[in-house]
Amino acid sequence: MIGALLNSQILSVFVLVITLSLGSYSNAQQTSNKDSISQKSSQWNPEEHDVPAGDKILELPEGSPKAALSPGGAKEQALEDFIKEQKVAGFLVLQDGKIRMERYALGHSDTKFWSSLSVAKSVTSTLVGVAIKDGYINSVDDDVTDYLPELKGSAFDSVKIRHLLTMTSGVKWNENYSDPNSDIAGFDQYTNEDDMKAIVSYMRRLPAEAEPGEKYNYSTGETHLLGALISAATDQSLSQYLSSKIWIPYGMEHTAIWRLDRTGQEMAGCCLQMRLRDFGRFGQFVLEDGIIDGESIVPDDWFKIATQIQVPLWPGGGYGYGWWIFNDHSFEALGIHGQMIYIDPPRKLVIAINSAWPEADSNERHFAVANFIRSITDEIDKELKTRED
Repeated sequence: MIGALLNSQILSVFVLVITLSLGSYSNAQQTSNKDSISQKSSQWNPEEHDVPAGDKILELPEGSPKAALSPGGAKEQALEDFIKEQKVAGFLVLQDGKIRMERYALGHSDTKFWSSLSVAKSVTSTLVGVAIKDGYINSVDDDVTDYLPELKGSAFDSVKIRHLLTMTSGVKWNENYSDPNSDIAGFDQYTNEDDMKAIVSYMRRLPAEAEPGEKYNYSTGETHLLGALISAATDQSLSQYLSSKIWIPYGMEHTAIWRLDRTGQEMAGCCLQMRLRDFGRFGQFVLEDGIIDGESIVPDDWFKIATQIQVPLWPGGGYGYGWWIFNDHSFEALGIHGQMIYIDPPRKLVIAINSAWPEADSNERHFAVANFIRSITDEIDKELKTRED
């Protein structure tokens, strides 16, 4: 699945860096504290917004365990090795909305939070669809400046919402977290002296390096900006909107937490913390095409379009609206240090993974995860074939 990355420049965009990941991280997620991101790199103490859950909880009933991966099964040791070697803290497999497997390690549990890191980008992109359905946003082809007029006169003058969704604005942004002069580091240190949202103030200073739509450049800043746009369009905080439209009505189990920047705007490209089962529930919500109580809260075909290859990056794969696509039957939300929501509609399968990789990104680890997921889908295919026979 990821082999094409090895001999290309795409690896650089696969390093899914977020604003607060410049320092040591791997052990920070093992705590039950809401703040599960390392503080070492940040020069400020960020605040957070709750994303309240409601009284309704979408139950995830127990399904039949996967025999091959159960105690005594043929792949039991492979599962144990995978969890240990890949620093997996939480592993959840849902099929047909039922729990087929749930494992925890590294001090993690079903009551503790874990940071989404860049998995949050897929949540933010989904809220664009919700805002279009609600009539707050007309279309992904609207100008960004229609909603963020402070950007007029900047490199964002001709940028559309779809360019933010696909990271093709053409605005220069350096996401290299090992470079102290990068934009990902610069925004972390940035203090604006105007009355704008920090991300708007920072991004409006950046130059263009390509025409909108012509060049892909992985930019957490663009998703942060997308969050500010949604807040401006809806006149709500991103946390309020997520809570009222998805978290409460769909039946998430627990209140989530979203980290804020210095000016009180959610850091939309990262930093959404929740329990493992709610990672799984969000994947299930997407698998079900955003339908809540019989009605879709996103436009028709939103997820079909959002999870198609909008930007080809390697043969057979690329980037959608905040989603990674590696083949024609599944798509993924991904974050550094091994966070994932894998969604496979033909198999009605959702896999949520919380990990604490010691490195931000690793081809070797991506291969290991892809191979283990393949072992699970192989078992599912055997089950389906047995039922057909």
